[in-house]
Amino acid sequence: MNLSLSPDDRAFRDDVRAFVAEAVPDDIRRKQAAGVALDRDDHMAWHRILYRQGWVAPNWPVEHGGAGLTPLQRHILERELASGGAPWLLPFGIQMVGPVIMAFGDEAQKKRFLPRILSGEDVWCQGYSEPGAGSDLAGLRLRATRDGDGYRVSGQKTWTSYAHWADMIFCLARTSGEGKPQEGISFLLIDMKSPGVAVRPIVTIGGRHEVNDVFFDDVRVPARNRVGEENRGWTYAKYLLRFERAGSADVGTQRRQVARLKEIARAERLNGRPLAEDRRFAGKLAELELRLAAIDTMEMRALAAESIGAEPGPEVSMLKLRGTEIQQRISELLLEAIGGMANPWIPEALSEGRNEAPVGPAHAAGVAPHYFDWRKASIYAGSNEIQKNIMAKAVLGL
Repeated sequence: MNLSLSPDDRAFRDDVRAFVAEAVPDDIRRKQAAGVALDRDDHMAWHRILYRQGWVAPNWPVEHGGAGLTPLQRHILERELASGGAPWLLPFGIQMVGPVIMAFGDEAQKKRFLPRILSGEDVWCQGYSEPGAGSDLAGLRLRATRDGDGYRVSGQKTWTSYAHWADMIFCLARTSGEGKPQEGISFLLIDMKSPGVAVRPIVTIGGRHEVNDVFFDDVRVPARNRVGEENRGWTYAKYLLRFERAGSADVGTQRRQVARLKEIARAERLNGRPLAEDRRFAGKLAELELRLAAIDTMEMRALAAESIGAEPGPEVSMLKLRGTEIQQRISELLLEAIGGMANPWIPEALSEGRNEAPVGPAHAAGVAPHYFDWRKASIYAGSNEIQKNIMAKAVLGL
């Protein structure tokens, strides 16, 4: 990270580095290094560690439990956590619904939900996409019908990440069929233990269970769990997506992945020499690092704008677009480096406690699942095609 830091910021960076080196549990660090998927307990254990340190929600205001960091310090924290090998936090509570509740929720909702998000007592998931409403999110059909002092919710959400781990789900539901499709949507907070909620797993092409179908069969939701005004949920949904897309680039994690790619390229051989010495592959690595440096600069420009109070603009879409392209490019080069030893999917190769990968070297075990899994990056948080349309309108006036 090529930043000109003040003495205070350098001291903060050093504190974060020392904390990460000491605080990440050995079993989690071992899983991370081996490419073993973390489970719910792993993620929440790390959440609680950051919570005790006071760094679990660096983007939250101090009055709601935030760390009181400057935008630059938040950037330093996020970058050092990623580069130091710390696991990522489940984003749906801290990064997504929390800011929406702070901005549009009433005082009762803030007192009820925010402390439990902060402490990790409640794990959240996101109920946006449906079988017929992905990038065209306004076409959603999950129905919330008013019933006395609440709603009856029926329908389906799909591709719901970590719904099988969640205590709560924030949902977009149709509460009116009048006017434009965007005008009849409300933002509801639903307890996943409510009668009528059912979760069905979807195993992805990468071989992992991360996403799910979620079904709602006449689920009772109290009106006090509606955020903001009825039929204004589209406004709140767009506000939330700024936070989701801004985090999609994840430059710190991508730098760690590039370092791993370089290690593999030094270990793999081509014509009797390290792959890293091959001019064609070295050129691809150099191009990747240049693209990563460019998006790093874009992040710093967004950070500078935030430091003077500017609202996020089209750069959020740019970060999402370019960031996910880089993520996919890293996965492609990892696959190219491993070649035929990149087994498509052998669960035993990524099981904790294995002695060796059953096919090829140990570093080959997770490469193909990683490649297949990251095909999703250009689709989630609004497909890259949608981001191009947003930029065309916001920047070019088309």
